[in-house]
Amino acid sequence: MKKLYFGGDIITMENEKDVVEAVLVEDGVIKKVGSFIDFESFMNDSRIEKIDLKGKTLMPGFIDPHGHLAMMGPISQMADLSKCESFDDVIYTLKLYIENRGLNREDVVVGFGYDHNFLKEEKHPTKEVLNHVSAENPIFVFHASGHVGCTNDAGLKLAEIDENTPNEDGGVIGRIEGTMEPNGYLEEGSLLSLQKTLFQDSKADIVELANLGQAMYIKNGITTVQDGATSSEYLELFKALAEQGDLKVDVVAYPLVVENPDDMGKNEKYAKKYHRRLKIGGYKLFLDGSPQGKTAWMTEPYEGEETYRGYSWYKDEQVKQYVAKAINDDVQLLTHSNGDAASDQLLRNYEAALQESDNSNKANLRPVMIHCQTVRNDQLDKMVELSMIPSIFIPHTYYWGDVHLKNLGHERGSRISPAKSAFERGLVVNFHQDPPVVKPDMLETIWCAVNRITRKGVHIGPEECIPVYDAIKAVTINAAYAYFEEDQKGSIKEGKLADLVILDQNPLKVDKMKIKELQVVETIKEGKTIYSVDSVLTE
Repeated sequence: MKKLYFGGDIITMENEKDVVEAVLVEDGVIKKVGSFIDFESFMNDSRIEKIDLKGKTLMPGFIDPHGHLAMMGPISQMADLSKCESFDDVIYTLKLYIENRGLNREDVVVGFGYDHNFLKEEKHPTKEVLNHVSAENPIFVFHASGHVGCTNDAGLKLAEIDENTPNEDGGVIGRIEGTMEPNGYLEEGSLLSLQKTLFQDSKADIVELANLGQAMYIKNGITTVQDGATSSEYLELFKALAEQGDLKVDVVAYPLVVENPDDMGKNEKYAKKYHRRLKIGGYKLFLDGSPQGKTAWMTEPYEGEETYRGYSWYKDEQVKQYVAKAINDDVQLLTHSNGDAASDQLLRNYEAALQESDNSNKANLRPVMIHCQTVRNDQLDKMVELSMIPSIFIPHTYYWGDVHLKNLGHERGSRISPAKSAFERGLVVNFHQDPPVVKPDMLETIWCAVNRITRKGVHIGPEECIPVYDAIKAVTINAAYAYFEEDQKGSIKEGKLADLVILDQNPLKVDKMKIKELQVVETIKEGKTIYSVDSVLTE
């Protein structure tokens, strides 16, 4: 069936001044774009479904350039700690969760989303707090950043962590002051080890959870989704979903170059190309932690610290080895770099590995720096030289802007997520929410980029605000570029996929402060509605 859309604003993202009045879609592809008069002959054709937008806005479907699809479903089933304002709130929420779920004494209890920065105590809920929830159940709570967390005595026992357990490389086990006894607090690598222990015997229906995860993106108008740091187990799940026809959106997976890079070679059907909506896009690498958790690796100490600057996950020789593998394997590399010291490490080792590589395609791999929270102007200049893409976690300006001003001081804190500086250099900037750290709400992301206002109402680094059109580019055509898909997605153009979203209002016309209030009315993947505000998820 052909579909003709008309009767509302149409944002093509081909040109800011484009005036388009109608779009014809056929067999999942955009067939014709133009003024309404060009389509008058189609209006009486009964074979064409006419869709009157009735003043709403049609635009390209949003593209998620960085997130963790595999975690979205599981986290939706955890205790939600995001509204907690004190240790008492954390304890109450976890106890209520246990009661409502009918959990047994031996069941693992997991919560997500607390943030010590916003708790009354301004501390992490270590085992002294979590032991009040249960002495029998292993309790584990994720910080909102996903980079640190806490467990109780039962959780430490389950994970076999005691006073003799050393820190993992690139990780920290918190200790009771003056002793080696663990206090239940864990950072980075040490956290990942406990996480694997907690979830290895999970009885959850992972297919159901994967579908729940997809639904969260779809209802926000997102038609292409990333799973960064894909485990071998989840890659097998995504493959099964793909073969069963259960992927409603395109999914791009990035296995960890440190742990499972062979997953790309073992799955040639999906390597750098889609098969039934699944693609393995390249490799993922972590270099440091989070600035709000003060584990990001900085060149200068955090405010109030004499020497502490966070820390790296790997030494330079290791980083160069991982980067070189990606380049020599002719594979795109996505690298988590929050602190400017981590960004320095990535840039110097990527440049060195490029110079030594014999890969004739090495200049066309589109490497991505993920997060870019404290990236400096000289580093952005180097990214231009390396054709590296900045994927900026722009919602940090709102969610943790006040924390960054406190942790980094006014000058450094104001420069977080320097989108305008990146755009001005001609870099192909994209924006992400790092789901599940922040919900996959692209309209809120656009709002953050054009307003840069913190939770407390502070205008943080207003000189880095960008125009609305550029912010939309960052979640459409620029995000498509990061996947080598700018010829198929990211704009409304004849021959491209009909991946579209309908909004209740035009973000280019409303008050900039109201952009995050706009609503996704319908999500369309290859010409088929997969979500509408008036119905449930469809095929």
